[in-house]
Amino acid sequence: MNIRETKRVAIVMAGGNNPKFWPRSTEKNPKPFQHYIGEGTMIQNTINRILPVFKPEDIFIVLKDTHKDLAIKQLPFIPKENFILEPFPRNTAVCIALSATIVQQYYSQDTIMTILPSDHYITSIVEFHNSLNIASEVASIQKGIVTIGLTPTRAETAFGYIQIEEKSDGIEEFYSQGVRYSKTFAEKPDEDTARRFIQSGDFFWNSGIFSIRIDVFWQAFFKFLPDHYRLFILLKSHLGKLSYKGILEYIYMQMQAESIDYAILEKIDNVFVVVSSFGWSDLSSWDELYRLSLKDARNNFIEGDVIALNVSNSIISALHKPLAISGVDNMIVIDSEDSTLICKRNKGNDVKELVDFMKRKHIGYL
Repeated sequence: MNIRETKRVAIVMAGGNNPKFWPRSTEKNPKPFQHYIGEGTMIQNTINRILPVFKPEDIFIVLKDTHKDLAIKQLPFIPKENFILEPFPRNTAVCIALSATIVQQYYSQDTIMTILPSDHYITSIVEFHNSLNIASEVASIQKGIVTIGLTPTRAETAFGYIQIEEKSDGIEEFYSQGVRYSKTFAEKPDEDTARRFIQSGDFFWNSGIFSIRIDVFWQAFFKFLPDHYRLFILLKSHLGKLSYKGILEYIYMQMQAESIDYAILEKIDNVFVVVSSFGWSDLSSWDELYRLSLKDARNNFIEGDVIALNVSNSIISALHKPLAISGVDNMIVIDSEDSTLICKRNKGNDVKELVDFMKRKHIGYL
């Protein structure tokens, strides 16, 4: 197989469902393929943002195999062979390993993979592109993992954080461009801890976007996940064969789900951070969508065929049938074709508990 000359590829992860966005996000039609904010669906917006940096043939999308038709319909300009199909999710470390296995068929080992979630909200696109370019360059020269950290604007408890070190040894040429060494990763903190992070001045939001060479990824994967690594060596020997799909399902069944943050980034010692300030959110819940959306005079975000009387500080969405609501404050009301969610605002994280309960009881439209 001919090796393509391009030295940069984008890996867009679209395998998540995000139960916090139920009832709009379901197993059949998950969050990345839904519209919440912006012009298109989440994945369409993500791909359109990176097209000035990556050609369509250099963009690969990882998703559950049952969502391939959705993806092709929404992204017809992406080559069909660039859709990387998982039999079921196994978290980000496994997802990226599968991507690297497929991508290295077409590109050399020193190619930079830039990993991006498919369902984030980003503004200040010029700065975003600049950060992607810097991250790729540093990943190539420093042979490390280069994350993008966002300057926090509030003590947010729903985001992960990265702590940086203020030293320039070994990265002098990049220091003026906002590149720093990472010190620690911190998962979603409580409110007091988040305030301390902000006050310290050396903690930044973890965007979940990072760049890494293919060969550097495999070195880290072998070091920290050797059992998984051996299974991907097995998979590699079946690429292009009729046995591939069966072996892929077999190795996925053998592996524990592993997050790239927990499994590798928090343990490896050559992680860098591009400190950035473009507008960003992982859009993790209905509460976060409410925060980002334009409000009316009563501080409501309302979409669809809604009649609202004496309603304030609420998010009301009814895209499929009329909805009338009266006399409520601080509410989340989301109507879908099959189901309706009603809960208090600032309790959006509890939606996942509802979905988990319905799964256990085998009820609802999930």
